[in-house]
Amino acid sequence: MARRDFYEVLGVPRTASQEEIQRAYRKLARAHHPDVNKDPEAEERFKDISEAYDVLSDPDLRRRYDAFGPDFRQVPEGIDPETWARAQAAGRARAGAGSRRGAEGVRFGGQEGMDIDLDELFGGIFGGAAGRGWGPIPGADQEAPLDVSVDEAYHGGRRTVTLAGPGGTRRVDVRIPPGVTNGQRIRVAGQGGQGSTGAPPGDLYFVVRLAPDRRYRVEGRDLYVDLRLAPWEAALGATVALDTPGGEAKVTIPAGTSSGRKLRLRGRGLPNPSGRPGDLYAEARVMVPPRLTAEERRLFEELAASSSFNPRDGSDSRRRRR
Repeated sequence: MARRDFYEVLGVPRTASQEEIQRAYRKLARAHHPDVNKDPEAEERFKDISEAYDVLSDPDLRRRYDAFGPDFRQVPEGIDPETWARAQAAGRARAGAGSRRGAEGVRFGGQEGMDIDLDELFGGIFGGAAGRGWGPIPGADQEAPLDVSVDEAYHGGRRTVTLAGPGGTRRVDVRIPPGVTNGQRIRVAGQGGQGSTGAPPGDLYFVVRLAPDRRYRVEGRDLYVDLRLAPWEAALGATVALDTPGGEAKVTIPAGTSSGRKLRLRGRGLPNPSGRPGDLYAEARVMVPPRLTAEERRLFEELAASSSFNPRDGSDSRRRRR
């Protein structure tokens, strides 16, 4: 199945500025995050949005994507777009005609069944010897998913990943940098496809997938966490302790806090190696005791009898009587 155009995924024109791309990503990420959107297809849609943003928000990756399209990660360095386009066109024509001339079954640039005479098209651009030898061809880059917990995304770490392939399994060590986000790619040099005739191998890119967490919801670099409060803490105000990925934080609860109110802790979200870190939002959840003692019941009944607060219209009837 053909991959959707990254600009189409974000709903922006190819001339969009970085600010327009960022605004589009934030809007779509909020709408399709699987913690918020329970549609079965929301998770895959969110992954597509994250991948599109990861590419289009990086100037170098965006230039390569604009030049080579979906194959931009497989195109070896030093190939100009016009030459690559000729190779693609020739491969499609020969595949359609059933030709198997040259290196039959070569998988080049992510296209199976493309039968391309590289020496004819590239004219020795890969450093081929005299005659019709192909010369050294660098290995293609490869990708693999990597599920990362919120704690790993915050602190970073190291992981040994077992990958299965045609030649069996292999183990790859990967360093997870602090502050990785959904869809970000982690490069492991020299662990991609093997090159030919002594050419260097390609690189392996791990595509980060933030694993669901029972404590935190993630939007970009911002974290959201439920903050459970007793009724008296919410009504009178309090200072409570809250566990965050960076350690315990003290949260000041303003008097009169209702469920749903978001309290922002600046800079306590995921770190950002190249800019401002994300924020952590503690969302108030007012809880009541599941079973009341006799004294608690008496006090709540006394409060109910003396209070004129009406939660249905959000007003205090005492104000109306004044």
